[in-house]
Amino acid sequence: LDDRVTPNKSIFVRNNGLIPEDIDVNTWTLTIDGESVKQEKTYTLSELKSKFKHHTYQLTLECGGNGRSEFDPPAKGNQWTVGAVYCASWTGVRLRDVLEDVGIKDDAVYFGYHSADTHLSRDPTKEPISRGAPMSKALQDETLLAFKMNGEEIPLVHGYPLRVIAGGWPASVSGKWLQRISIRNIVHDGTKMTGTAYRVPCKPVASGEKVADEDMCIIESMPVKSLITYPKSGAVLSKNKKLSIRGHAWAGELEVAKMEYSIDFGATWHHCTIEKPANRLAWQHFSADISFPQEGYYEVWAKATDSNGVSQPMLLPGWNPKGYLNNACHRIAVKIA
Repeated sequence: LDDRVTPNKSIFVRNNGLIPEDIDVNTWTLTIDGESVKQEKTYTLSELKSKFKHHTYQLTLECGGNGRSEFDPPAKGNQWTVGAVYCASWTGVRLRDVLEDVGIKDDAVYFGYHSADTHLSRDPTKEPISRGAPMSKALQDETLLAFKMNGEEIPLVHGYPLRVIAGGWPASVSGKWLQRISIRNIVHDGTKMTGTAYRVPCKPVASGEKVADEDMCIIESMPVKSLITYPKSGAVLSKNKKLSIRGHAWAGELEVAKMEYSIDFGATWHHCTIEKPANRLAWQHFSADISFPQEGYYEVWAKATDSNGVSQPMLLPGWNPKGYLNNACHRIAVKIA
């Protein structure tokens, strides 16, 4: 994950169903429907590409469960450590422009996507996942109906030929193999929008506590977070030499305002150089040259602070049933010899 823009080969893969087969882009269509459209409308891929202006943004996508492996008691799901995040360059048309062409009623509150993947049971009546976001997210400049990833056609495992991209929110909001978007007059109630799926307790709970469904809230903007990408943990450095570190930081809908490091387990903090994002919702790159006072074992901790003044916690944040939103400070081990 050391690349400034994550190459396709390095991007994590997380799917809830079976990848569609025998995709024919010549017959692929996108339908906009739902209670809150003035008229249902269907577009071919070529119509989408020719009718609407193309836009390209670098957008950060992170799995809501990135870092799940650190929770105790353990949470069910993929035991991600730090690798379920990336920032790619996406090209497509704005969802907002398409919705303006369709016509949206005043009572619209949410959009929900429907895709071509198949439920693991192969039951055609079941959707593996159908998530979405409030209309305020749908109408942002950076929310795209994307058909290119890093300048190429989107790889099949990442949603070819069409994908919703909603940067800064859990990656599950960015639906792959897109066939239909429903504009809802209620919070979308599709598969993985209820229960514990991509939801956390609305108020803090004790580890392992059972939480009632009505006390769970949908994850929206992802929390501030950072990752040291160079060097890897276990680096060995000669005495009197400086250690150059670098990495990325991101903050959901916000910008990272400050980046710091510590070599004394959080007792004192020192500033890193932090770059501005390429565009809104892109991750930011940081670097620092670190001096160590003497030989021995050290841990380098990284801490980002967002534009609202909220910093990463040094310890694991509040427990939740599915192990979401772990944004504790990343750290690497270094030996000075």
